[in-house]
Amino acid sequence: MNVLSCSINTLKGLYDISGVEVGQHFYWQVGGFQVHGQVLITSWVVIAILLGSATIAVRNPQTIPTGGQNFFEYVLEFIRDVSKTQIGEEYGPWVPFIGTMFLFIFVSNWSGALLPWKIIELPHGELAAPTNDINTTVALALLTSVAYFYAGLTKKGLSYFGKYIQPTPILLPINILEDFTKPLSLSFRLFGNILADELVVVVLVSLVPSVVPIPVMFLGLFTSGIQALIFATLAAAYIGESMEGHH
Repeated sequence: MNVLSCSINTLKGLYDISGVEVGQHFYWQVGGFQVHGQVLITSWVVIAILLGSATIAVRNPQTIPTGGQNFFEYVLEFIRDVSKTQIGEEYGPWVPFIGTMFLFIFVSNWSGALLPWKIIELPHGELAAPTNDINTTVALALLTSVAYFYAGLTKKGLSYFGKYIQPTPILLPINILEDFTKPLSLSFRLFGNILADELVVVVLVSLVPSVVPIPVMFLGLFTSGIQALIFATLAAAYIGESMEGHH
């Protein structure tokens, strides 16, 4: 009962996280739900950039790749290496998922530093990187949780749940709690780093608008790329762990 109560409280905590706000926000009313309109707008822009870039790069594929096709094949090879390292020989079906996570987070993070979101005026709030909102990072983390549960159940069936009493049944509460802390750590790590980076840049621009913010912005670009890689690597590691049954 204590484990069940702890799990319920953790789920309530995840729901409460969706109400975390920094500054004002632009909302849409969709049915009986209140939706963060600014997050959807920036997310659609990021998705359009990814789809447009991929379409242009591979619309006329060559046997010997050049230009954009060469770049995208390099990115695909990089994602395959990350997936294979973390998941193992059965990595193939998971490359699209890991690649989607990596590319969406990478472009989202960079969009916060490179795209002039502030030019677009909203009735309330302002546009920023999609990963600057806790709702986006929690959604990505929950998708990762669903993915590794699906991977484990597909590979092992109901025997997958035997991992909760390994190596000893005494660890059952801790093993259950671990599945709730994984999405929490994934979402807060990404959200906190991107939010902090954008806040630092905004403060420096307001204080010293000419030279000082530029090195910080370049550092932010590097950090944003690292955060995308960390998220994708951990997602692949969790999937590999659920399929292999070891910690």
